[in-house]
Amino acid sequence: MRALVAAGIRDERLLAAVRTTPRAEFVPADELSAAYRDVPVAIGHGQVTTQPSLSALMIEGLDLTGNEHVLEIGTGLGFQTALLARLAADVVSIEIRPDTARHARVNLARHGVRNVELRVGDGSGGVPDRAPYDAVLVSAAFPEVPAPLAAQVRPGGRLVQPIGPGGRERVVCFEGTAAGLAQVRVLASACFVRLRGRYGFPPDEAGWR
Repeated sequence: MRALVAAGIRDERLLAAVRTTPRAEFVPADELSAAYRDVPVAIGHGQVTTQPSLSALMIEGLDLTGNEHVLEIGTGLGFQTALLARLAADVVSIEIRPDTARHARVNLARHGVRNVELRVGDGSGGVPDRAPYDAVLVSAAFPEVPAPLAAQVRPGGRLVQPIGPGGRERVVCFEGTAAGLAQVRVLASACFVRLRGRYGFPPDEAGWR
């Protein structure tokens, strides 16, 4: 919690959600010690979770009030998903790896999180049949916001995504307008895995096939 405050997180609802969502129950058993530190945690397939302070910074950038319909790209093991679910009306979360999604589904159910629709598939194209969204959180990097994701943000909505090649990014907050996305501000600099899929980097390099 100190790391979040040090990172500048001021949203009391968000701080309370982090405080009441035990990260240790959303990580692999052999990574329990890392769950109590503000560091990324390996979850298999060469993937890692976002460290809590950075995840909180990205969520805070969405300006959630509790009534939003949210899209999350990259479920991981469900910790960030659980935070979003506690702060919004409902969450559609899409994860590219079926086994990772299965673990996330178990984790979320164990904590009574019922306002999440978890799908398995290519998140680079979003989930168009549930659009438009009030907020979109992308947990993987690409040099630009994929066109399908930009199109699924309602006017006045927010999208937060790491912008870059993967490994050194600017985490950027955008706002939906009638003409498309407009950059609001840069939230942080950080390292993220690449966004894979039809509208991201080639899936055949992802190591999940």
